[in-house]
Amino acid sequence: YVVMAYLWASVLLYVLMGGADFGAGVLEFLSTSKSKDRTRKVMYRAIGPIWEANHMWLIIAIVILFVGFPVIYTTMSVYLHIPLTIMLLGIIARGTAFTFRNYDAVKDKMQVVYSKTFMYSSIITPLFLGIIAGSAVSGRIDPNAANFLDAYVFSWLAPFPVAVGIFTVIICGFLAAIFIIGETKSEEDKKRFVAKSKHMSIAALGAAALVFIAARVEAIPLEHWLFGNSISIICVVLAIGSLIWMWASLFTRQTKLIRVIAGAQVALLLVAITYEHYPVLINLKNTEGLSLLAQQGAEKTIRALGIALLAGSVLILPSLFYLLYSFSNRTED
Repeated sequence: YVVMAYLWASVLLYVLMGGADFGAGVLEFLSTSKSKDRTRKVMYRAIGPIWEANHMWLIIAIVILFVGFPVIYTTMSVYLHIPLTIMLLGIIARGTAFTFRNYDAVKDKMQVVYSKTFMYSSIITPLFLGIIAGSAVSGRIDPNAANFLDAYVFSWLAPFPVAVGIFTVIICGFLAAIFIIGETKSEEDKKRFVAKSKHMSIAALGAAALVFIAARVEAIPLEHWLFGNSISIICVVLAIGSLIWMWASLFTRQTKLIRVIAGAQVALLLVAITYEHYPVLINLKNTEGLSLLAQQGAEKTIRALGIALLAGSVLILPSLFYLLYSFSNRTED
């Protein structure tokens, strides 16, 4: 249970922190040509010092699956190897473009290439992250598939996974807009990002509706997952109800509060969607799903992994908090 808690927490933290990181590129892509340079500067100042640290949560999740749940890891890496590869290439392209765009000693026409690569990969990466998540729970993975397309393409290329991917991209943009409000001192910038936050929250509701429609089309019991038990219902009601609180807080510029609300909304949605089919992590087609309890590794391995995670937290988390604190009170250039 300690290992499973770390797995869930690492996924949540990657969505929150890595998602806001990706969302910076999403917002830059959606900005007008007139405000794009200013958006880029504000975003760089906010994510520049810590952008590499955000991927540690993804690495932790992968290591937990690889070491503690090898059957689940193997199933995902085999049947979803195409979207996984695209997502990882997106991470590499985005990090490379970010580095060269901001630290290249020569400023020339390649800066345009770097900027476009950064923006497009910022969309592609969370899109396929969401597609992978949607594929895992949709029951499209077929271990008994008789051909390449059914086994490795149609396992993820379908309305529901794509809709979840779109929803993930918008959530990333929403988180970035919310988090960035407290990172700028300019009142003009604050107004722009408050407006972006409102627009992205409305877009998130539209994308959520698209996910429900896609679930209906594919006969995926999403409504049962979200409204089939009291815990999920409470989480959904709180997540939707807190939107009103967040919008009110946006008007009063309570930056710390709106960050907490946005983070809580994502956590509540993650609880709501995972609670009903826990401990199953992957739903398979025409067969039983893969459970974190049934498909766990050897007891000694799980115990050692749990101890390593607890010990690592003592060493790593204080350093991470200090890193965030070190850049929390910088003056704007």
